[in-house]
Amino acid sequence: MATVEEKPLMVVGVDESEQSTYALELTLDRFFAPYAPNFPFKLLIIHAKPNAVSAVGFAGPGIVEVVPHVDADLKHTAAKVVEKAKGICESKSVHDATMEVFEGDARNILCEVVDKHHASLLVVGSHGHGAIKRAVIGSVSDYCAHHAHCSVMIVKKPKIKL
Repeated sequence: MATVEEKPLMVVGVDESEQSTYALELTLDRFFAPYAPNFPFKLLIIHAKPNAVSAVGFAGPGIVEVVPHVDADLKHTAAKVVEKAKGICESKSVHDATMEVFEGDARNILCEVVDKHHASLLVVGSHGHGAIKRAVIGSVSDYCAHHAHCSVMIVKKPKIKL
């Protein structure tokens, strides 16, 4: 009796940025659309929603009043990110992508998801921050390239020259 071979898993990290949207679209165009309906990968799309307290970035008087509003805004943003990703997938005839939202730092979340699901490939967009800004805020793509236990594809959106 023949066994059905499990398809490798591709994880795509998404956020509200245009770089993220471009990375998802490029991934679907290159790895999914040409092979429809027999896609070579299973697709898992991940959004890491920041924790409200860490997003506020300070502790002290007034934080108790601010955090619920920040959390509601972050949840709204996460819902928009997921809906946009679903729409992009549907527009490219990819109907069986799985979407998940986790709370925490995107760097850690993406690497943990890769490990948990034994992903073959992680795709992330590049925001193109300079060295100083990258050193201060940290780069998700740089972190994942060094710490994810799979191949990592970092997608840079081309700059349009006028």
